[in-house]
Amino acid sequence: MNDELKYKEQNGTSGICCEGCGKMDAPLNTFDWLADVPGNYEDTDIVEVQFKNTRKGYYRNSNKLQLAKGDIVAVEANPGHDIGRVTLTGRLVLLQLRKARLTPESELKRVYRKAKPVDMEKYEEAKAKEHDTMIRSRQIAKDLNLDMKIGDVEYQGDGNKAIFYYIADNRVDFRQLIKVLAEVFRVKIEMKQIGARQEAGRIGGIGPCGRELCCATFTTNFVSVSTLAARFQDISLNPQKLAGQCAKLKCCMNYEVDAYVEASKRFPPRDVELETAEGTYYFFKADILRGEVTYSSDKHIPANLKTITARRAKQIVEINKRGEKPETLLEDGDARDERRSSDLLEQNNIDRFDNASRNKRRKRPAGGRDHRNDSRKGRRNDDSKAE
Repeated sequence: MNDELKYKEQNGTSGICCEGCGKMDAPLNTFDWLADVPGNYEDTDIVEVQFKNTRKGYYRNSNKLQLAKGDIVAVEANPGHDIGRVTLTGRLVLLQLRKARLTPESELKRVYRKAKPVDMEKYEEAKAKEHDTMIRSRQIAKDLNLDMKIGDVEYQGDGNKAIFYYIADNRVDFRQLIKVLAEVFRVKIEMKQIGARQEAGRIGGIGPCGRELCCATFTTNFVSVSTLAARFQDISLNPQKLAGQCAKLKCCMNYEVDAYVEASKRFPPRDVELETAEGTYYFFKADILRGEVTYSSDKHIPANLKTITARRAKQIVEINKRGEKPETLLEDGDARDERRSSDLLEQNNIDRFDNASRNKRRKRPAGGRDHRNDSRKGRRNDDSKAE
């Protein structure tokens, strides 16, 4: 019975492990789906620690501390120590090491201890200086005529080191900048160049899809995105719609492009004309996911549109190669030339909801009499009597 109560306390009454969830308020949060597997924490002494925004590191728990997801720890740094939050433990860390191109045998820094109140006081003092340091460092870079933008500043947990994240299109000689920053802030300076996508991930935000930015939640490898991905998916080449908050092409355009490329192989080339006894048909549009192609009898404007399957279109192409022409574009029993409305409000009045509410207000009671009118008549009679 005690074991059952202990299981419910740890895993909940639903039987789903809650240890691997942790807080979802941090970028790049990883769900530990191996947290409830027996012996999970004994397989490795390496833990994943996350610092400000998207910066993560892997450290060896050489002191055999009882660490769980969400614990704040002090880890080895150069110089001094840094403060971070444990985001992953156990077997899943070994899988994450592969993404970071590390091995369990690599030389990793150590976890010193769980953070003490004194450590947290220094940590909060250091974090409080980050914004002012960023503003002042931008002015210093401007005075030195450096073509760069300092996007963020991150102080180490003990306040002995500051990391300056900057964006630059060209190579920047910031040796003089480092000297000036070291004299002004009296800390060790480290410069890190990031791209526009990485800056958006560090800042965070909500995309047009209504979800958090992919670069701020799970994306770590930023692959180049081209307009060719939009062409394969028949997306309008509108720069305002294709660009994300980083002013670059949206990363999500690469998610489905492989499926579209694979599906488009089942379609005939778009520049091929279909010859039938009725006339010549030209490509108008294609619905790749439905596997349908729409052809027009006019090359420049949509006229006499007919929708057929991609299989039927390729079949007609083979028939034309033999010098023959089918009677019609559609095959027997094919009803795919039905006209589907392209306007969602074509058959509905746009103010139908207003009319419904207006009719609802005018509706009389079931008895057939309007008590409001009766009350008005009663008031008129009373007024006439008073006169």
